[in-house]
Amino acid sequence: MTIHADPTGALGGDDPLSGYYYRPDPLKFVRGEGVWAYTEDGQRFLDCSAGTFNLSLGYSHPEIVRVIQEQAPNLIHVTSKFQTDALNDLVRGLTEVAPPGLEKVHLKSASGSDANEGAIKIAQHVTGKSDVVSLFRGHLGQTIAMTAASGAAFRRAPFTFQMPGVVHVPDPYCLRCFYKQEYPSCNLLCAERINDFIDYASSGKVAAVIVEPISGNGGNIVVPDGYLQALRRLCDERGIALIFDEIQTGFGRTGHMFAADHFGVSPHMLTFGKGLGGSGMPIAGILTEERFAGLTAHHINSTFGGNVLAATAAARTLQIIRQPGFLEHVRAVGAHIRTRLEELAAKVGFVREVRGLGLMLGMEITDADGRPDAKLTNHLAEEGMAHGLLLRTSLYGYGNVLKVRPALIISFAEADEMCDRLTQLFLSVR
Repeated sequence: MTIHADPTGALGGDDPLSGYYYRPDPLKFVRGEGVWAYTEDGQRFLDCSAGTFNLSLGYSHPEIVRVIQEQAPNLIHVTSKFQTDALNDLVRGLTEVAPPGLEKVHLKSASGSDANEGAIKIAQHVTGKSDVVSLFRGHLGQTIAMTAASGAAFRRAPFTFQMPGVVHVPDPYCLRCFYKQEYPSCNLLCAERINDFIDYASSGKVAAVIVEPISGNGGNIVVPDGYLQALRRLCDERGIALIFDEIQTGFGRTGHMFAADHFGVSPHMLTFGKGLGGSGMPIAGILTEERFAGLTAHHINSTFGGNVLAATAAARTLQIIRQPGFLEHVRAVGAHIRTRLEELAAKVGFVREVRGLGLMLGMEITDADGRPDAKLTNHLAEEGMAHGLLLRTSLYGYGNVLKVRPALIISFAEADEMCDRLTQLFLSVR
């Protein structure tokens, strides 16, 4: 039976959930298959967020389960100082799919936060400079440094220590442009003005610009065409390392192996994680140009980085994503879902915009005056449970974007069922 949390804490030591730092949701999940998650008491939910966007192949993909079962009896972990077949296969595969110019693979990161921080360390080491430019609404991770570098003040507010040298700049959020411009007549002013921030708001020693091609937690904001190319030119001209944080956009999420492929521009470094684990195995890392190799290993190593079991699952995940037709399916089913969501938006008055690429979609929720409506967004996510949907919102509940990012293996029939349920949900609160 499902164990229900005691919201008052009055049960004390008799409460089986009293030891949790955060009390979990009352629902207790016991099984997952594809896009579906099942509770102990037999409820079934269609996961519109693929876990935390990390279940690219869905729950318990049979191939990931198989390779884990085959590998586990032989070797689960060995220090990443040594070779293993799994790591060798994965490094080979990653170099084959990496955007042009990225030739080196660092797999000793334990999380996306770890990878982003490692990339910044590399940039500082190679350039000899210190500062980092990041975007408003950007989400770079949960370590103290990556929290400081992320572009949301509410995430930094509780902490007394902040990483110095971070310059936050307006993001290319065309719907609500910081500069009150319209694309394309703006001529990408948001990119050009970064020069002013570097000249007047930084220490004058900028090591890196780090950017998510699609702002993941910030609201599924897709950079306009030409923006990343403009950043690349700016960084090349000023001797700054351009880092793409593709922890959410990588490995097929946009319908391409990397968002860099969609936009046709390579960064100097690229961080990855989440979807590479297939069905949830924890793995992350960094792709770099040759010239960024060489930082002494002990500066950017993590104990669980390059775990053999995770690398085994990741290598198989990469093979599956590279199979003919896989990325074409992501683009096709993503376009189908987007069309359904735009039809839904036309039926209600509170969806301002449906945006995204592939299966990384978001719906911006607004009030009657067109202002961001985080309260309604959170209400939709909560009520989604009653419609058998698991939904997540942007900016940890402070944002007004409902994310639609199911596992990449979602079928057209499941996509239609998800959209039917979303329609029922939205019409119920209209």
